Amino acid sequence: MKTKQKPAKSTTSTKKRYDGFTDQEKAAMMDRVQEQKIAARKADGESDLLAKIAEMQEPDRGMARRLHAIVKASGPVLSPTTWYGMPAYAKDGKVVCFFQPAKKFKTRYATFGFSDRANLDEGGMWAVAFALKKLTVADEARIGTLVKKAVS
Repeated sequence: MKTKQKPAKSTTSTKKRYDGFTDQEKAAMMDRVQEQKIAARKADGESDLLAKIAEMQEPDRGMARRLHAIVKASGPVLSPTTWYGMPAYAKDGKVVCFFQPAKKFKTRYATFGFSDRANLDEGGMWAVAFALKKLTVADEARIGTLVKKAVS
C-alpha cells in the first residue's frame, strides 16, 4: 500500500482569510431575492388569475374582468393571484380581496369580498362581502373606493 504524502506547510503564507460577505452585502442580496420572488409571483399570479377568469361562464367572466381592472387601478400595491381557485389580490403575500363567481358554489349571485387583512374597520361592525348580480357604474366606483381604503 502506498502512503499519501501531505503537502508541506508553508511558514511564509501571505494570503488573508476570506471572512465572507459583510452584513450590508448580505442584506442587499436578501433584498434582491425578495424582489425576484415578488416579481415572479406577480407575473405568475396574474397569468393564473386571467386563466381562471377565462374559464368562467358569463356573466361571472365579464364581472371578473371588470373587477380585475378596477382592483389594478385602485390598489396598485396588490398582487394578482388565485385563492381557492378564485381571482384574488394580495398584499405582502396575504389575500386582501377576492372574487367568488356564482357558478363556483352554484349560488344565485357572485361575491366580491375582503379578508381580515383589509383595512375596512368602521366601529364595531362593517361589511366584508358584497353580492353582485351585475356591475353598474356606481358599483364600480364603490368597489374602487373600498379597495383603496382596504390597502391604506
